[in-house]
Amino acid sequence: MAQHWQEILPIDRYIVGANGLLHDYDRKVLTFLYQPLIGSACFSVYMTLWAELEENRLWSESSTHHLLMNLTGMNLKEIYEARLKLEGIGLLKTYMQMDEGERSFIYELHPPLNPEQFFLDGMLNIYLYRKIGKNHYARLKRFFSDHKKPDEKEYLEVTKAFQEVFASSLPGSMQYLQDHSAELDVEDNKQFIGRYEPSGIQVNGDTFDFEMLLAGLNESLVPRKALTQKVKEVISNLAFLYMIDPLQMKNIIFSALNESNEIDIEELRKGARDWYQYVNHDQLPNLIERTQPAVQQVQVTEPKTQEEKLIRYLETTSPLQVLKDLSGGGEPSKSDLQIIEEVMFKQKLLPGVINVLVQFVMLKTDMKLTKGYVEKIAGHWARKQIKTVKDAMELAKKEHRTYIGWTDSKKSSGKGANKKPIRTELIPDWFDESSNNPAKDSSQDNSSDNEAKKRAIEEKLKAFRK
Repeated sequence: MAQHWQEILPIDRYIVGANGLLHDYDRKVLTFLYQPLIGSACFSVYMTLWAELEENRLWSESSTHHLLMNLTGMNLKEIYEARLKLEGIGLLKTYMQMDEGERSFIYELHPPLNPEQFFLDGMLNIYLYRKIGKNHYARLKRFFSDHKKPDEKEYLEVTKAFQEVFASSLPGSMQYLQDHSAELDVEDNKQFIGRYEPSGIQVNGDTFDFEMLLAGLNESLVPRKALTQKVKEVISNLAFLYMIDPLQMKNIIFSALNESNEIDIEELRKGARDWYQYVNHDQLPNLIERTQPAVQQVQVTEPKTQEEKLIRYLETTSPLQVLKDLSGGGEPSKSDLQIIEEVMFKQKLLPGVINVLVQFVMLKTDMKLTKGYVEKIAGHWARKQIKTVKDAMELAKKEHRTYIGWTDSKKSSGKGANKKPIRTELIPDWFDESSNNPAKDSSQDNSSDNEAKKRAIEEKLKAFRK
């Protein structure tokens, strides 16, 4: 993955364009509906770029990224990170041109969804609900809605038609239009200022295994024609939103079939949401960075050593998958997921750093995630402003004995903290430092029970072996 300084430099120039005329009402939509999802930094970048457009214009003057850094008070890495999030959520498209070694960009701002599109999106509204809670979500719905139009059936329409108000032009006028047709056409290098309604977020269909889904669907029960392009798009979004595999999606599709053997999209969404809430105790998913952001990845070359391979794995894998791998492919418990989710959002730790934390704690506490212990280390790392996998591993190595002491203080006996971790091929040396700890309890024996536990842990860690 390229670093931010490989993508943009302060001297690189850019111009701002608008895909459609941005209205003042868009500011409220961005502030109340988008900002909770993308954060204040992304909001600031978008609003700054918007401010560079003159009123009711579609293009700005050329600027440098150095100016953007000064305007926002952000460094280049923060601006690049914000740009990626804006692109991902559909508010920005970026185009680059290389001309004689000089790089220039077009930042094309896209209008946000209107309130109706947002609250019926099926993805963004779910993330917003989970982020701000039931009461504030209901308040925003009231803020962006009004009373419905009175029933037209109770009124008599008296609107005049066009032909009732206007008369047709005289032949001489038509000849005038023909003689001046060139002036009436739009110039080739111009466009009218207008507004194009934005489309909702669409997850790439390649992220879902439709072949496996089709293989599991009996065509006599679910005709292939029922899987229209629109239905496939909804399935891709729901699979991403609720982490639904093809097997479970098949059952949800069955429940969404109507009497015409068509898939009811609203029932499909409702079925997916009900399934997720059932298995997650009425919770809804959060919008999070699924893997370590590219700008915070340090292993950019092909890994050669075992530690480099581990770093690459932790940087390109989501915390959920790391938990699954530690469980030998099994689904992690709901309590473990809740611990990781709370730490990620409360302590603002990046996914790669969370992965190091999970591995470290699991190996030091007999494959158990203890909430208090995890939160204590996470709080320490947050105060140290740990951002990369490498920094997290170095700090864990440096503070290794301190963390072991924290384990001892949580237990009535030091048996759990002094348990020697099992080394695997992809585990770096610092995971094994406790084996040389002079304070190690001499009472630790080699009983058959301990050996059996070690073998069980080793089996769980096979997923990391390359």
